[in-house]
Amino acid sequence: MYRSKKILLLGSGELGKEVIIEAQRLGVEAVAVDRYEHAPAMQVAHRSYVIDMLDPQQVREIIEKENPDLIVPEIEAIATSELVKLEEEGFRVIPTARAAKLTMDREGIRRLAAETLKLPTANYQFADTYDEFVQGAKEIGFPCVIKPLMSSSGKGQSVCQSEAELQDCWKVAQEGGRVQNGRVIIEEFIKFDSEITLLTVRSVNGTAYCAPIGHVQKDGDYIESWQPHEMTEQQIREAENIARSITDELGGYGIFGVELFLSGDNVYFSEVSPRPHDTGLVTLVTQNLSEFALHVRAILGYPIPEITLDSPGASRPLKADQELTDYQIEGLDQALAVPNTQVRVFGKPVTKVGRRVAVALSIADSTEKARKNAKNALNQLFVQSKE
Repeated sequence: MYRSKKILLLGSGELGKEVIIEAQRLGVEAVAVDRYEHAPAMQVAHRSYVIDMLDPQQVREIIEKENPDLIVPEIEAIATSELVKLEEEGFRVIPTARAAKLTMDREGIRRLAAETLKLPTANYQFADTYDEFVQGAKEIGFPCVIKPLMSSSGKGQSVCQSEAELQDCWKVAQEGGRVQNGRVIIEEFIKFDSEITLLTVRSVNGTAYCAPIGHVQKDGDYIESWQPHEMTEQQIREAENIARSITDELGGYGIFGVELFLSGDNVYFSEVSPRPHDTGLVTLVTQNLSEFALHVRAILGYPIPEITLDSPGASRPLKADQELTDYQIEGLDQALAVPNTQVRVFGKPVTKVGRRVAVALSIADSTEKARKNAKNALNQLFVQSKE
């Protein structure tokens, strides 16, 4: 009988689905875990479980039952303190339990970057109460960026333009965070020229970087990404230095999505995810190895060969505009007629307003043309109720 390694994903969205597909190509047994049934990665896993992933006991019970070779967190909202204990008991957490715990909320990783590693970041303050929030915003100055410490896909983020908007921004942060009445971060608004994701992979044969991915965000969630993003040699060197510094500190093997702001010749650290990044979906069509293939190879202990950009490309996610329990995605025939375009349908069981349900991916001989193609393809797609 073939003996395979076993991975257990904590988080089973569209990114986890691609991770499992890549893992199975290398003969790996995959178990998917999430807080709701029929999550995308569950549809391609060998087995799946539905638990409250913030409940330490439920997380422990599943891990002890499955006894995986690798525990692979794919979202932030996990009982990370329990992962630390499990790692101490001999389980292997990707990239490390410390990295999962630090990056679960924005405070740990921001303090590590700015205060320990002395990386360039926006000025910031933290607040637990509305009064602290008002004081912190006044100290940072307007406009400022407000974020809950723990959220997903940019939920709860806003830009506060003046004192008159403070109450509304506080409400957005509280409602959008993973924790009710949670702590928030108030950030200086950096007037950046662009923002990028530098996918950084740590493996048995060292650290490697993908070509920079440019992206546009709205309300903290990405609405477009493209690769490569044009940067000067100086910017690339600085970006890679920042990425190496933060990923070396976090340690372990796997891919990290390092988010950076470009402002003139300056590069500022924003955030890091110790897992595949949503803006990196574009690598499914642009690179010789996608971010998911790189992640799987690295965590299994295999070497990473040269990462090549085979073609410029772009991605555009389709987001639902209403809540539906029975829906379908229309316009696939027209979208797939756009030259050099693919569509990935995630298969999420229900929709919510703003929830990503598919993505259009296009390549072309320039990023500009790829972006136009991806936009054209997205414009053909829409979510429709089946009722």
